[in-house]
Amino acid sequence: MTIARQARIVILSGNSLSHNPRVLKAAGALARAGHEVTVLGAWRDADLKAQDQRFLRNSPFRFMPVLDTTGSGWREMTAHLVRRARRKAAHLAHRAIGRQSPARLGDAVTLLLQRANAMAADLYIAHSEQGLHAAWQLTRQGRRVGVDMEDWFSEDLLPQAGRSRPLKLLRFLEAELLRHGAYASCPSRAMSAALAAAYGGEAPVALYNAFPWADRQTFDGRRCDRRDAALPSVFWYSQTLGPGRGIEDLVAALPFLESRAEIHLRGRAAPGFAAWIRGHVPKAWQQRVFLHPLVANDELASRIAEHDIGFAGERPGCRSRDLTVTNKMLHYLLGGLCVVASDTAGQREVAQHAAGAILLYPSGNPRSLADALEGFLRSPENLRRAKHAALQAARQTFCWEKQEPALLDAVAAALVQRPGFSRCER
Repeated sequence: MTIARQARIVILSGNSLSHNPRVLKAAGALARAGHEVTVLGAWRDADLKAQDQRFLRNSPFRFMPVLDTTGSGWREMTAHLVRRARRKAAHLAHRAIGRQSPARLGDAVTLLLQRANAMAADLYIAHSEQGLHAAWQLTRQGRRVGVDMEDWFSEDLLPQAGRSRPLKLLRFLEAELLRHGAYASCPSRAMSAALAAAYGGEAPVALYNAFPWADRQTFDGRRCDRRDAALPSVFWYSQTLGPGRGIEDLVAALPFLESRAEIHLRGRAAPGFAAWIRGHVPKAWQQRVFLHPLVANDELASRIAEHDIGFAGERPGCRSRDLTVTNKMLHYLLGGLCVVASDTAGQREVAQHAAGAILLYPSGNPRSLADALEGFLRSPENLRRAKHAALQAARQTFCWEKQEPALLDAVAAALVQRPGFSRCER
């Protein structure tokens, strides 16, 4: 691992830490390596703010919210109304004349740049759409910048949903930072290759969004979700329990399953979706499908570890979702769950390094999904071996301890470059 000089590093997020575990892990790793790290974020939700404040009690880095909308005073309300009016005006301008204003990227875009401008950092790393714009503006001032493509931002929605997005602006910002930035990373090798092909220049470093192996020491060992310990349990989670996330495949696969199991789904249900699930689950499964609310981030890993099989039904129709490796996929492995996943490019990549732990199925094919689930469910011994393989894959490859050195090496290489000197010119 390359040893970097101690440096001042600013991460441009504009979000809470609780919504952004990749920032949390990167900032912690860089701070433990001896850098002075500041995360520029935002607080828009009181519960997430409280979770962040718990994280920050023993944090080795600083978190500075450039925006905090959790207050209720008249100043906060006035500022909120002004920001809302600006966003509305930017939206109307986009619809009327196609003008793609930076205000369309988020409510903290101007505040991020203002705060970053006031900080004399050695390296600024964008981790969000708002961060992209701030980082690009900083390059124009001769600052050393980089980007972590947590998602392929301009390719993160289906075509019909992307019509209202400032895609031209996003593609310009992505191209500028990927070609001319001192640092670039993304969550999979598949995405890295695709970004290099699209924009040219050196491929970003692939950093799997894995979780620390040491987190297993914090599992509480409780059984809160499961009802019948004699039945194997299939688990899925996301912030939102809604359409387009593969749940339709899972529900449609239930009539084809011969083995008995429990199905557990965790997330904030989109309007009408819980009723849709109940209306489509076969009668024989009605008492074995359970919906759970969100839990705090520091409890989630324990709830995952209760179960046996993790389900990741990502849809390949969105290019970013096809290429990425999601948090849930790696969280399942760390929790000791084998995985049934849709056959996206990112999930194929993980399956290649987790032999015996992951079975893939073609998205939109519920009979194939049922066959894959039966591959694990048909015998307790099959399931035991697959769960053991999942833990081996997590320990050997898909844990943060294995990813952190690549981050530190890439940052060390960026810090020895003069400002304005890009990775492409090495």
